[in-house]
Amino acid sequence: MPEGDTIHRTANRLRPALAGQPLVRFEALRLVGDQPRPGEVIDAVEAVGKHLLIKFPRRLVLHTHMKMTGSWHLYRTNERWRERRHLARVVIEVPGWVAVCFAAPVVQTYRDIAGQPSPIAHLGPDLCLPDLDVGVVMARHRRLAGEWPTMAEALLDQRIACGVGNVFKSEVLWACRVSPFERPEQVDDRLTEQLWRTASKQLRRNLVGGPRTTVPGGLAVYGRERQPCRACGSIIEIRHHGEQARSTYWCPNCQPDD
Repeated sequence: MPEGDTIHRTANRLRPALAGQPLVRFEALRLVGDQPRPGEVIDAVEAVGKHLLIKFPRRLVLHTHMKMTGSWHLYRTNERWRERRHLARVVIEVPGWVAVCFAAPVVQTYRDIAGQPSPIAHLGPDLCLPDLDVGVVMARHRRLAGEWPTMAEALLDQRIACGVGNVFKSEVLWACRVSPFERPEQVDDRLTEQLWRTASKQLRRNLVGGPRTTVPGGLAVYGRERQPCRACGSIIEIRHHGEQARSTYWCPNCQPDD
């Protein structure tokens, strides 16, 4: 599943091509909601956590969530697509460019009007944005984290703060030397705040191009099962756990489960 850094990078790539341009063509066969009209000028392209928003006139917002399968591509007009056409869920054409969303499970529009339902209203602060209000995050953490049996699962709760997925969950816990399987209420406020601040720092450092990195040389633990820990040399382990059997990587020596 693309995480917050990936979606922000996608928005940054689409924005110069789409924002301020008149809509030539819009196709979305499985769209839930209203369609923008040809000729309307695209107002903005934004990312909020793992959600990508394209804003049109009349307060109409196209909301896509990639989950495990989706991706946005940007092509020059008449350029050959790199994915099969039957996977296209949204096609947005403006002069000179075609943006295509492939295989996204969530494709819908809504009206950004006060008092009307919004699919992103539940989200906590976006960890990819500067000037994180950690006080808001901590208040949400205290209210919601008790619903989860492990800190690993609490970090994935987008209602607390949005942007963290499996990769950064594992990387942040290793960086702060916290066991993924510690109960949230057993982690003190100082360390909890450090976890969220570290998540924000790691995500923001990966908003530019290039391979995703959290330590010199790449990632500390994610995807490195049966390889030596970069800090202590112990063997990295993996466990699938939680409601969706999400994968967690950790070092049992650096992150002991007390």
